[in-house]
Amino acid sequence: MPRSPATTTATAVATITTASADLRRWLGAPGSLTARLRLNGAVTVDVLAQGRMALLPQERQALGCQAAHVREVLLRIDGRAAVWARSVTPLSAVKGPWAAIEGLGTRPLAELLFSHRRVLRGPLQASHLRPGSPLQRRMARAWWVQAQPLTSTLPPDALPRWARHSLFWHRGQPLQVLEAFAPWMLPLPSERR
Repeated sequence: MPRSPATTTATAVATITTASADLRRWLGAPGSLTARLRLNGAVTVDVLAQGRMALLPQERQALGCQAAHVREVLLRIDGRAAVWARSVTPLSAVKGPWAAIEGLGTRPLAELLFSHRRVLRGPLQASHLRPGSPLQRRMARAWWVQAQPLTSTLPPDALPRWARHSLFWHRGQPLQVLEAFAPWMLPLPSERR
């Protein structure tokens, strides 16, 4: 069974020597990602999938279960796809402390995560989306179908290649959030200047 973190916030990200300074800044940014994206324009949320689903290998290990409630969204800045996000929590948690996730609709998950004092966040962990991995394939399918206008042709480097994830805890129940960043948005400011 996963254990709750000992601290309320953590911003440690594994050192990634191949990542640019812009990328490291986004991968390690604490607090609400949605609030940071809003510094660069109007943020909208497209819900791509939600409900009971089988978990990917890393998620099974983090949550200690085979299936969970999954919510996949695309965050857009001024209509342009910027972040693909996937949140997963055990089915039992959707009947308990994470019940509000089912009613979010197109509102950002940040409304739940950063408005409640009792929600604790574990450390941020960064990872490269390895081509052909189950996670990368799932993200790529959604990205190609939903992220861009059907008339455009995207170069291969338009897909997110890096992501971060962390576990949030509420009344002892975990919720993992993964966020994959489009390359075009990495030079954007991640904090108020």
